[in-house]
Amino acid sequence: MGVFDVGFVAVVLAFAYAFYEQHTKTKVKLHSGSAANDTLQQEITELKKRVATLEAIVTDKSYTLKQQIDQL
Repeated sequence: MGVFDVGFVAVVLAFAYAFYEQHTKTKVKLHSGSAANDTLQQEITELKKRVATLEAIVTDKSYTLKQQIDQL
């Protein structure tokens, strides 16, 4: 093995290590964001339920009738 071969192998290994290090950092970020993502998904689900309830109240005929009576 010549000097250039050793240098080439060293450069390839350095790039491989940098890639592996970046990969593990990204994996850690994704894993830590998973808990926050689950919390946000739960909050979105709860908000959708609340909006559905409000829509049901506002579109109810008795609510509309009450508003019309109050306007008189």
